[in-house]
Amino acid sequence: MTEAGEGEAIDERLIAKLLRAFYDRVRVDPLIGPIFNERIQDWEPHLARIGDFWSAVMLRSGRYQGQPMRLHLPLPIDATHFDRWLELFETTARELCSAAVAEQFIERARTIGRSLEMGVAAANGALVPLGERYYRKSA
Repeated sequence: MTEAGEGEAIDERLIAKLLRAFYDRVRVDPLIGPIFNERIQDWEPHLARIGDFWSAVMLRSGRYQGQPMRLHLPLPIDATHFDRWLELFETTARELCSAAVAEQFIERARTIGRSLEMGVAAANGALVPLGERYYRKSA
């Protein structure tokens, strides 16, 4: 368990609650929902796996041993999708967590999103200068 301030601690229960509420929003979102729903038919294993990821990120539990970058590289996503993902995540974290805890989750989510966006850009042959964003070319 990680102390988070304001009387709330980050633990497995809070991570699970945050992720379930967040992915409930993702699934119905008109921009990113179709990308997730096309690839995930059974949400429970996905929630368990992403729970392991966030447990490793926030609690240093070591429960996640996957390669999230590899999983995101083939997706038809760019800065627009990462921005929406982060917007939904931030809203959910701020609704469910104390301000201090929400900021811890959000800081990590921003770092993860930036990293994935740069990886997706590179996989699509784009070198994105520092401070700029990756947008897919229209077909």
